[in-house]
Amino acid sequence: MSLFLWILIFSFLGSVFCLIGGLLLIWKTEWAKKIALYLISFAAGALIGAAFLHLLPEAVEEGGAGVFIYTLVGLLVMFLVEKMLLWYHCHDGECRVHTFSYTILFGDVIHNFIDGIVIGVSFLVSIPLGITTALAVAFHEIPQEIGDFAVMLHGGIKKTKVLFYNLGAALMTILAAVLTYVFASSLQKLIIPLIAFAAGNFIYIAASDLIPEIHKETKKSKAILQFFILITGILTIWGAEKILG
Repeated sequence: MSLFLWILIFSFLGSVFCLIGGLLLIWKTEWAKKIALYLISFAAGALIGAAFLHLLPEAVEEGGAGVFIYTLVGLLVMFLVEKMLLWYHCHDGECRVHTFSYTILFGDVIHNFIDGIVIGVSFLVSIPLGITTALAVAFHEIPQEIGDFAVMLHGGIKKTKVLFYNLGAALMTILAAVLTYVFASSLQKLIIPLIAFAAGNFIYIAASDLIPEIHKETKKSKAILQFFILITGILTIWGAEKILG
């Protein structure tokens, strides 16, 4: 199978397929809410595993310890993107829910486009790295879509429009991955910095967005279960690389 098809298939997996999270919320609302925190735990583990077990080692092997500066940049850029979105629509500590629904959508478009670049660049390094990166993206997109759908529905947007808007945002991942493949020759010198940058993105999302959600669960038995699910997420990414490699 050609590299282009690998990128196309797994960028689809990391985007459109993940709308299943939002569909679960629409048709199985209570069940989706019950499993959301467990999916978030697994997603956090998958992102941590992808960043520390695959992306960073690959970047350091090819570019040396200096690539950590790109990891830091990736983390800071994600922080600034989120802050700018909040500043734009929130004033005096209050956000209008309906307006913020569209802010969430805009943020999702940017996020998905970055995901597509990350998937495309990872495949340019190697197919196993591309697959594990796409899996990490997919695992964190499913619970994220549940959250995004919930905010937009709460903001008064109709279910059909919510699905249509999120489908459009999801397609940005495929578009970005394909563009990365098309302009691969121009990106050769940027591949390793982008891999390190992606690691910073993954670390930020896990530490800033997902893990704080996990901490909202205070019941001891569920918290312990979440910890083991997080570890399972890490081991899944580690195992995928071992099998593929």
